[in-house]
Amino acid sequence: MQRAGDITEITPSAAIETTRHGWRAKCLQRLVRMALPVPRSFAICSDAVHAIAGGNPVPVSALAGLFDQGDGLVGVRPSAATPDWGGPGTVLNVGINNDSHARLAERIGTQNADAVYLSFVQNYAIHIARLDPDMFAQDGPGALAEALRCYRDETDEEFPQDPCQQLAEVLRSMARAWDGPTARLLRQAKGAPADAPLGLVVQHMALAMGPGLSGSGSIQFIDPVTGIARVTGRFRGQHHGSAVGTGAETLYLTRDPRGMSLEEVAPEIFADLVRFGVAARERLREEMQIEFVVTEGRISIIDAARVKRSSRASVRIAVALADDGVIPRPEAVMRVEPRALADLLHHQVDPRAPRDLIASGINASPGAATGRIVFSAAAAQASAARDEPCVLVRRETVPEDIRGMHASVAVLTERGGTTSHAAVIARGLGLPCIVGASGLTIDGRNRILRAGGRSFREGEVVTIDGTSGEVLAGAAALLEPALDDSFSRLLEWADAAGGIGVRANADTPEDARTARKFTAQGIGLCRTEHMFFDMDRLPAMREMIFADKPADRKLALDRILPMQRQDFIALFEIMAGLPVTIRLFDPPLHEFLPHDREGLRELAESLDLPLSDVTRRVEALSEFNPMLGMRGVRLGITVPEIYEMQARAIFEATVEASRKGDPVVPEIMIPLVSAMREVELVKTRVDAVAAAVRNERRADFTYRLGVMVETPRAALRAGDIAAHSAFLSFGTNDLTQMTYGLSRDDAGRFMGIYVGQRVYAEDPFHILDQDGVGELLLTGAQRARQQKPGITISVCGEHGGNPESIAFCHEAGFDYVSCSPFRVPVARLAAAQSAIRGRLGQRG
Repeated sequence: MQRAGDITEITPSAAIETTRHGWRAKCLQRLVRMALPVPRSFAICSDAVHAIAGGNPVPVSALAGLFDQGDGLVGVRPSAATPDWGGPGTVLNVGINNDSHARLAERIGTQNADAVYLSFVQNYAIHIARLDPDMFAQDGPGALAEALRCYRDETDEEFPQDPCQQLAEVLRSMARAWDGPTARLLRQAKGAPADAPLGLVVQHMALAMGPGLSGSGSIQFIDPVTGIARVTGRFRGQHHGSAVGTGAETLYLTRDPRGMSLEEVAPEIFADLVRFGVAARERLREEMQIEFVVTEGRISIIDAARVKRSSRASVRIAVALADDGVIPRPEAVMRVEPRALADLLHHQVDPRAPRDLIASGINASPGAATGRIVFSAAAAQASAARDEPCVLVRRETVPEDIRGMHASVAVLTERGGTTSHAAVIARGLGLPCIVGASGLTIDGRNRILRAGGRSFREGEVVTIDGTSGEVLAGAAALLEPALDDSFSRLLEWADAAGGIGVRANADTPEDARTARKFTAQGIGLCRTEHMFFDMDRLPAMREMIFADKPADRKLALDRILPMQRQDFIALFEIMAGLPVTIRLFDPPLHEFLPHDREGLRELAESLDLPLSDVTRRVEALSEFNPMLGMRGVRLGITVPEIYEMQARAIFEATVEASRKGDPVVPEIMIPLVSAMREVELVKTRVDAVAAAVRNERRADFTYRLGVMVETPRAALRAGDIAAHSAFLSFGTNDLTQMTYGLSRDDAGRFMGIYVGQRVYAEDPFHILDQDGVGELLLTGAQRARQQKPGITISVCGEHGGNPESIAFCHEAGFDYVSCSPFRVPVARLAAAQSAIRGRLGQRG
């Protein structure tokens, strides 16, 4: 039964609500309020649509008056709560029958009238009556009569002549289509809830036919890819007497050397469209695409929607709207999706260009690059020496591949997840990276990559689209990075909004310079072990590993000390007084040793030891589960010479850098802690080294000692650990791994299935698990602050660059997050948005 409010005419004062009637109905009302020439329109609320889908009578009596106006035809369009959710297809020309067809023929010609009638018969038969589409593929002379005959033969009744009956069947079909399982799955994939509401809009048709200039088109006032202000769109004119699809003339909108334009043919109409567009931008506070119809020289605005745009365009549009006073700056900051900034930092595949897709995987690091395939770090370095861009392809990367990654323009791995070695290092280097590529087979011996039923040899060219996770054959067209004035000013506005601090994970001077370029507030994590893989240091590191006595180990480490000291001096000087958090040595020692026979033989020669001794030593260092074995603080306690050397390098660099420039207060972080006693033992040794350096250099300095909380026990015992710590930094990569019992390198193989079947809402290595891992963070922070109220709390895992995780950290009152240098802009914007939402009383 029809209720009051089920169907509402869209007038300036009507009670149209986006939640009940959908975005399209609300947008049309705003256009009506602007006095734009919108045809008479009605909104059917979502409750009524749901009732129609459930079998209730269709309330068309309130709409019958539309068939008495003009040509007596209406169109029906979906109106979901947000345009991204889609909806059933639009149905036009509802209400045409034999009588209205005859009247149309007198006004616009028989061919045009036939085309209008035929279009509706075909649409109705296929989508409403659900008849065989092949039976209604007619075209040309006699097609209308044949379509009407087919309908009669298939249904044993004439094509419906009652406009109200046609409309009722169209509304019922669209309502049921929205509730169907396929539509439900499609919109859920776009983020809509399963029970998302749908409204419908019924609008009087403005036909794009008739004497004089008639046609239809769309117009928008920015380039959707670049965001640059310019008129784009199309106009398809319809000459009187020519049928739909024949004789139609497509015009450019603005003057163009390639052909005639609407601006030249009908300057008054073009001027009106520009005026309408300016008004819509100011009143709707957005860049809009306007759909219009011209009937015998009269404009009708039939629809408008927010212009779909690329990431770079979204930034430029938001800044331009704020500059023009259309929206305030904080709203401009909120208008840009933080992840969109990652696209601006790197080359991107041009969305307008063709894509030859051969494989896809996890989009581990954004950006796009084209290069020749190489299968080893050595081949990558050789390619770089020849100035030939290359893509490093590996089953999975290991620490020894870092040199090859530095020499490559992109990385592709068969295995891995969002926090695997390849993903983390690529993000730090700003390299496009795809990991866990499905359907990929690597034949390392013959140097062949097989994907998508095709084979690619070493040296052939591919493009890695790390933003979408797609591997493309050949050289795709790329867009340049967009670090322009709009990008800089948006981030300035974001910083002014406040929010949680943002530091960078930086392991090298290059990383530190990138961090400064993106205005990071310091270094939140420097992983010192990456410095040990340099070819100048690896031999000394291996000598230390093979040394049997502390004195021999110290002798080998003394060779590394000056190099490590210079590393830290460079970081301190680049950061110019900003905080630098240095994590002490973390990985197991076996990562620095070769495991193939040729590598073992070379190592034996360099150490002047029998191959058998070297092999036994390597085997002795091997562990069943090295990530949970002799690494981190465990190594620092059992082989204390490593941490003592690093502490000395840090303190000597502190003295040197402070003499040259801004005072330095280094922050030393102990990894993989699980017990308070571990912190006590390391602190005692570090304090002793500090005292020794003060005496030797006759210089005073301060430092802060803290803990990387990456074991569940450390989070639970954070109160005890805080007693000996100036800061706690949650390493959420390993903490997630240990909390879930998942390998972050292998989980990518099944994570898609788990998320698809809702075992996990999201990949916990990508978005912080707030219920489980998040509870450990909150518990650890609370207990630490109870013990030491002024202690600094932060997150330095890859979640530090994830917007949802940043919102969680902001609400939890953490001091800062730290992320890869190229994710710093994303984190700065996300931090600002969290602060703005907090002031507005909203949750992230």
